[in-house]
Amino acid sequence: MSSLLSHQKDQTRIRKSVSDSSPTSSAATTKSLRHERLSRLNSSGTSDSSNNTSTNHAESYFKRRENRLSARKKAEEETANNDYKKMYEKALATNQRLKSRLETSKQELTVIQDQLERAQKERPGDSSSNMLEAEKKESWSLKKKISDMEEQLKVKAELKMENQRLKDENGALIRVITKLSK
Repeated sequence: MSSLLSHQKDQTRIRKSVSDSSPTSSAATTKSLRHERLSRLNSSGTSDSSNNTSTNHAESYFKRRENRLSARKKAEEETANNDYKKMYEKALATNQRLKSRLETSKQELTVIQDQLERAQKERPGDSSSNMLEAEKKESWSLKKKISDMEEQLKVKAELKMENQRLKDENGALIRVITKLSK
């Protein structure tokens, strides 16, 4: 009876220590703990039949625990993978949306460039405006030349009149000198 009581105490201790261990502990640590506990159970001095049943119960318990831990670990990995998968799909969708926006922008740009080229070709005013500007510059330079020539003509007319006056004075002086010399 005392061996059965000590066996139950060992079982409760095993359960408490197993439940206290973290679910993310490695498999090697779990196996070593199980082996240690099983060896304690074997050394308790009970009979072979009770020892075998308690060992079988303990082994089945640890196997179930390992299965639960591995299932939990797999579930956590799957959720992490699903999260990464969701993030990847979201990024992929965003990239596709941005690519389509880029393509529409490129198409709009080519349409606008074509319209600009057509508008420049259709406006002959640009080339004629360049010609008009050249003609305006030329007419301005011609007007300036004309005004310079007019001023030169005025100066020339003044010089002719001055020359004529000097000739008249010279003729009058020659007459005075000839009268005095007689």
